[in-house]
Amino acid sequence: MRHARLPASDEIALEDVFHALSDPFRLEVVRRLATEGEASCQALEGDRPKSSVSHHFRVLREAGLIRTRNEGATRMNALRHEDINRRFPGLLSCVLAKQED
Repeated sequence: MRHARLPASDEIALEDVFHALSDPFRLEVVRRLATEGEASCQALEGDRPKSSVSHHFRVLREAGLIRTRNEGATRMNALRHEDINRRFPGLLSCVLAKQED
């Protein structure tokens, strides 16, 4: 399986992170990975079409928010929590806080 380019932690751009997090599905994926840890694409996709889910995961990887690794035929995803916190201290804390209605 081909992987999208994964930026080094010092190459992660704030505008790419904000773009990736602007979509509700991608924001929910980041929140779930933060609480659940590593998870497969299938566990996170819900009832969305596979092509749509692939696009969303590519955007998250290219923004530097997640890391994907192959485990057999399964793609496992993990939040790059330490890299993001090192690059943008406090950003993930703000993003991961649930907004009160």
